[in-house]
Amino acid sequence: MSIKKIATNLGMILAGLLVMVGCNGEAGEAQSQPAEISVEAEKVVDGIRIGWGIAFLPDGDMLITEKSGTLYRISNGEIAAEITDGIPSDLDVNGQGGFLDIELHPNYEENGWIYFSHASSAGSGEGSNTAIIRAKLENDALVDAEVLYKAVPNTTRGQHYGSRIVFDNNGYMFFSIGDRGNRDVLPQDITMDGGKIYRLNDDGSIPSDNPFVGEDGAKEATYSYGHRNPQGMALNPQSGMVWANEHGPRGGDEINIIELGNNYGWPVISYGINYNGTEFTEDTARAGMEQPVLYWDPSIAPAGMTFVTSDKYPGWEGDLLVASLKFSYIAHLEVDGNEILEETKLVEGVGRIRAIEEAPDGYIYFTAEGDGIYRLVPSEN
Repeated sequence: MSIKKIATNLGMILAGLLVMVGCNGEAGEAQSQPAEISVEAEKVVDGIRIGWGIAFLPDGDMLITEKSGTLYRISNGEIAAEITDGIPSDLDVNGQGGFLDIELHPNYEENGWIYFSHASSAGSGEGSNTAIIRAKLENDALVDAEVLYKAVPNTTRGQHYGSRIVFDNNGYMFFSIGDRGNRDVLPQDITMDGGKIYRLNDDGSIPSDNPFVGEDGAKEATYSYGHRNPQGMALNPQSGMVWANEHGPRGGDEINIIELGNNYGWPVISYGINYNGTEFTEDTARAGMEQPVLYWDPSIAPAGMTFVTSDKYPGWEGDLLVASLKFSYIAHLEVDGNEILEETKLVEGVGRIRAIEEAPDGYIYFTAEGDGIYRLVPSEN
């Protein structure tokens, strides 16, 4: 499997909401277009500051988690409810932490379960760590909440909560927790939380075939390790595999295909350097550590991601869309099997893009920090 490096060219970042689908692959190379369509960003909801996660109810309403602790229900393009009843009382809004991702159970219409991640102060010690809960939505309130996982220990550090949630085709729930700013200890230690992607059954129990079940002291919910801060995860509809992106330091943001028991190398190997320009590792590869499918240098600060299955965007089926916080664009990545061929930048300049999801109506919706909710609308060339 080849590794693709995407070099972000700051000089190509353009203002405006309408971007023709062009191409920006490796620096200095002329590349062909993945699909000859264009899109524009159409605002559908105003007034939501930091929309962290998006989910869609069967009736077409949209649920948006807001980092500071509100669950918004959107109906017909309007805020129908600002839900605060039932929001976890242990919610800690601290740095990158707060009320984070949301995901509906695959059989939501039968059981009504909604899954959330948040920074939780529960347990001993100051500060917080990532928690996964599930609850039901009744009369615009969260009820019957259950804590399924709580990472330990708490820490006052405000970074790298991770926190994306995704279900696979077998009904397993995957979620991420970043290294919480403790890179030299947590990611490579399977006895400690942090720097990992986890897998649970939908009720919070641990699957018997998780890779570290039965190992002395291991966090048995761990599915893969050696991660920095995975803030985007999506299920590839063609392969059924979970793909994840994660923030590197200065350079070295990655996209990985997540496989059982694999070590993704952080911080032993990396394509990045410290924020002050110094090196923390000389290695970009080592035996027993996975290589990314793609890495960005410089970093784009990837957040939410989604695969395109809709026919609303001809030629994009099976491709991957990744939100960029740092440069405020959507990366359209042309996917061929387990490889990424090209990157195209979409809707540059709308604001820090945090969450992105394909809706049941086939359109792609995304959140722009301080600017509300948008959808991608194809436009004629």
